Amino acid sequence: MQGKSLLSNIVKGVNGRISKTFKNPYGDLNINFLKLKYLKHLPPGQIREHKLKDGVVSYRNAQELLHGFDEIFIQELYKIELEPNCYIIDCGANIGLSVIYLKQLLPTATILAFEPDDQNFSLLSRNVSSFKFDNVELKNEAVWIENTTIGFTNEGSMSSKVDQNGTAVKKIKASRLKDFLNKKVDFLKIDIEGAEYTVIKDVQESLLNVENLFLEYHGTFEQNNELVDIFNILSNSRFQFYIKEATPVYKSPFFDAFQQSEKKDWDIQLNIFCFRNKS
Repeated sequence: MQGKSLLSNIVKGVNGRISKTFKNPYGDLNINFLKLKYLKHLPPGQIREHKLKDGVVSYRNAQELLHGFDEIFIQELYKIELEPNCYIIDCGANIGLSVIYLKQLLPTATILAFEPDDQNFSLLSRNVSSFKFDNVELKNEAVWIENTTIGFTNEGSMSSKVDQNGTAVKKIKASRLKDFLNKKVDFLKIDIEGAEYTVIKDVQESLLNVENLFLEYHGTFEQNNELVDIFNILSNSRFQFYIKEATPVYKSPFFDAFQQSEKKDWDIQLNIFCFRNKS
C-alpha cells in the first residue's frame, strides 16, 4: 500500500510540474505562447494596442506591459474585498492597469488616479476611456507634500519619478496628498518611485482615515533609517502590515550588495500591504 501511495504521489508531482511548465499564465489576458514570445522581444517606443476583455490597452513598452499584467492580473497584487461604492486613490497609476483591474474587481468604486508622466498619462487616459469606466478621475500630477511645481524625470516608463535633488530641468504640477485624505479612503495605493517616505511622513496624521494602504518602497542602504521610520508611522497609525519583496535586487546580498559593478538605483524594493484588524 505504501508503495502504491508513493508511486501515486510521484505521478501527481510529475503531472503537476508538466502542467505548470506548459501552462500559459497569460492565457486569460488574450496572450498565447506565440504572442508572449513576440511581446518579450518587441522594442519599446511605438504606441501599440492589446485587446483585453471589454476594452483595449494601449502601451509603448511591451516588457513593462507584461510585467504589469503579471503583477496586477496574474499575481493579483491589489486583490481586495471592499464595500460597494468604495473610494480608492491610486498614486502612480502609470498607463492604467491598476485602475482597470480595480474597476473590474470593484465596479461601483470611485477612483482618483494620479500620474505625473505626460506620456504615461496620455496612455492612462486612453485606456480608461477605452473601457468606458465611470467614476474615475485622472490627474496629470505628482503627489507631494505641498501644492507646487517640482522637478521630474520624464521617461515614459515605470521609472519616471519626482526629482528630489533639484537637478531635473522639467517641471510638473504637484498636489499635496494630505489634502485628499480628509475623509475616509477605502484603499490608498502609493507607488511613486522613491518619493514615498517624504509623502508618508507628511500624511501620517491623516492615515487614520485610510482603511487599507499599499506602499511600494524604494530605498538605498543609506536610507534604512527612513524605512524604520515608515514602519513606526504605520504602527502608530494602527495598521497591521505584511511585507513582500517587490524586486529581488540582490541574489546574494552579503556579497552582491558591496560589489560596485552590481550597484543599483535601489538597494531595497518592498511591497508593504497595510490593513486594519477586522476582528
